[in-house]
Amino acid sequence: MPETNQVKIEAEGVRKIYNEGLTNEVDAIADVTLKIRDGEFVALLGPSGCGKSTFLYMVGGFEQVTAGSLTLDHKPIKGPGSNRGIVFQEYVLFPWRTVFNNIAYGLHLRNESKQQIDEKVSRLVTMIGLEGFEEQYPHSLSGGMQQRVAIARAMAYDPDVLLMDEPFGALDAQTRSLMIQDLARVHRETAKTTLFVTHSVEEAILLSDRVFLFSARPSRIKKIFDIDLPYPRSVTDDAFIDIQKLVLNELSEEVGNDIDH
Repeated sequence: MPETNQVKIEAEGVRKIYNEGLTNEVDAIADVTLKIRDGEFVALLGPSGCGKSTFLYMVGGFEQVTAGSLTLDHKPIKGPGSNRGIVFQEYVLFPWRTVFNNIAYGLHLRNESKQQIDEKVSRLVTMIGLEGFEEQYPHSLSGGMQQRVAIARAMAYDPDVLLMDEPFGALDAQTRSLMIQDLARVHRETAKTTLFVTHSVEEAILLSDRVFLFSARPSRIKKIFDIDLPYPRSVTDDAFIDIQKLVLNELSEEVGNDIDH
């Protein structure tokens, strides 16, 4: 848990309606009220279609709030900005750019000097575990390596907030396990405020300071779990299993027995 109590992101009565006033209107989020502290790693967990990704995109500025208020550093979120980096489930890399140049993309847009770009990219390559792959192209990389590049690219311009939408959902179990370990390490090194959308209770507990459980649509925050476990965390520890049972019990009320643990 971060030592600071400074509020980074605050939602007050946030509601989201798609196609408002039309026959195909969808009430996605009914009422989300929460506070996320600076440097905190928060998982957004809930059943499919509950609005957790929608909320993430509203924080990213890609979706607009229908009602209520959503602020970053006490300022209303009105659109995307370089103070937020986003990582999707699909890798969305530029196939014609090398690993190095994919990571450097945002830095080139900001017209940073070659020396600044080289230093920042080299630091991230080491941190994310991409040494030796700098001149490779995405098609030659595994899914896990491509997602490492996507994470490094999102972090390259040093955003205040890292937004991750099921970033490990397309990976095999072994790669996913390694990526969870690496992301936990990177978060401890950078203390970056992180919102992490997942369907996996296991991922949420392994990574997070707190887990926000969304109800079924139209969603509310059903419960908040404090994950006060030391790192590294293990799925076989009794304390981990106890928290997992609590979360699963709450989640099962929303989705029945069809749960991805």
